[in-house]
Amino acid sequence: METKPWLEHYDEGVPHTLQPYPNRTLLDVISDTARQRPEHPALLFEGASVSYGEWERLSDACAAGLAALGVKKGDRVALVLPNVPQILIAELGVWKAGAIAVPMNPLYTGHELEQALQECGAEIAVVLTRFYDKVKAIQGNTSLRCILATNVKEYLPPLLRLLYTLAKEKAEGDRITLQPGDQWLADLLRRHAGASRPDVAISPEDPAFMLFSGGTTGTPKAAIGTHGGLLMSGMQISAWFKSLLDPWTDIATLNLPMFHVYAHCGVMPVAAVGHHPLALIPNARDMDYTVATIEKARPAFLPGVPTLYIALLNHPKVAAGKADLRSIKLCISGAAPLLAETKHRFETATGGRICEGYALTESMMAAVVSPVHGTYKVGSVGMPLPDVEVRIADAETGEGSLPTGEVGEILMRAPQLMLGYWQQPTETANTIREGPSPGSGERWLYTGDLGYLDDDGYLFIVDRKKDVIKVSGFQVWPREVEEIIASHPAVGEVGVAGVPDEHRGEAVVAWVVLRPDQQLTAEELRAYCRERLTGYKVPKQIEFRDSLPKSTIGKILRRALVAEKKAVD
Repeated sequence: METKPWLEHYDEGVPHTLQPYPNRTLLDVISDTARQRPEHPALLFEGASVSYGEWERLSDACAAGLAALGVKKGDRVALVLPNVPQILIAELGVWKAGAIAVPMNPLYTGHELEQALQECGAEIAVVLTRFYDKVKAIQGNTSLRCILATNVKEYLPPLLRLLYTLAKEKAEGDRITLQPGDQWLADLLRRHAGASRPDVAISPEDPAFMLFSGGTTGTPKAAIGTHGGLLMSGMQISAWFKSLLDPWTDIATLNLPMFHVYAHCGVMPVAAVGHHPLALIPNARDMDYTVATIEKARPAFLPGVPTLYIALLNHPKVAAGKADLRSIKLCISGAAPLLAETKHRFETATGGRICEGYALTESMMAAVVSPVHGTYKVGSVGMPLPDVEVRIADAETGEGSLPTGEVGEILMRAPQLMLGYWQQPTETANTIREGPSPGSGERWLYTGDLGYLDDDGYLFIVDRKKDVIKVSGFQVWPREVEEIIASHPAVGEVGVAGVPDEHRGEAVVAWVVLRPDQQLTAEELRAYCRERLTGYKVPKQIEFRDSLPKSTIGKILRRALVAEKKAVD
């Protein structure tokens, strides 16, 4: 039997297992809440509120409308929407119709949207009006037969809706003319208001959604998650943080995009399980909007990535002490390393707690998270949540189980792992395998990440296998160099990667953004690195920039930096 040393270090009251999981889905949980407290706020947006009762009725109408359009069990429905109430209403409607929801990045280019739609084969798409023309332009190259358009103003308070119509609707691209064959989502909901949800059986094992993975590193692949997996994620994360978050009363922010696993599987289900109202933020990069939302909604839970917390601390109102962030009790920081100084500054500003976390799209938020009250280990992303297992396998063969302290490929096992990639059996077989014990029948996720476990079961991420820089035969982990550079008091952000070098094979290059009003030369920073790193790990080149390219959730894109440099060189 495999040892699980992390169990001995769980916070008091956190169960070692939540099994057996209930034979239910998130739809059942939300319906129960709607019956228990129909007036309880579910979605908060721009000063307006959608109650659980309204959410239930609107999603019933949406499901009935989709069924009338011919949507049946197993069909895919694309959701090209930011975090507005319609995305959550539509997703529940899709599920109640028995279909599979496919949230997509609305900021995709037309080409990227075309690829994603071709990949999933969706015939219906729910689209925010400002993206309607973009989707319409590529519709002929996809399976789409109907677009349901919806305007952001539909869920604004009456006065704000009027002001938006007069002053901003046209400028924002939300004033459109529907083409033949398309419909307004609002009209569909009105026509089917009061209708019962379709008589379609939904089980925990059924596919519920697809999330695209690998879009920044290769051809996007659609990872399939189940209804039961969503509920499991919500239950695991809720159990981990139950000492901090009060059910019913504490508000959570949905500031990360729903097309990303972090929000879709790590925030929305947690809110549903804990009956937490969700304060919606359509664009997490709009710091003025985010600060205003925090001040008005007073959320207790603010998930994010390190760049979000840095940006909030640097916001003029926050820096000047004119914005109150002290409603925040809990943050989960993921996707990139969290600097100890950022953690300390943000916890001081809010009085709350930042916990680090680690998960993948393919793990469907089967996560590793640092404890709320237990020991925080700098550089670690924490320990596996209940019913999540981690093993370290040989990095080259994927076999065996390495001792504590040895670096290898991180393998994860949990009941909610993705079913696989949509219609890509070879890619699925490469990612979900039997694991280090052949013949066991166990499903393990091969993450492609390198790391190690310590004696207490804490996980430390070293880097991505494919991101390793090979300098004259030596291996350099970008993350290690980034952490050293980021510890310099003048550095605000940093990205490190390898670029081709005719003498060394690859050279270490660092791209650095300085903090406001700070000065630093490349040679000074290299000298700082030489005091802390072996010579071959010290960046050969350091480039100072005003900003670094980031993904939609704020993760620094190393490959984009390398591509830019290659184009210039």
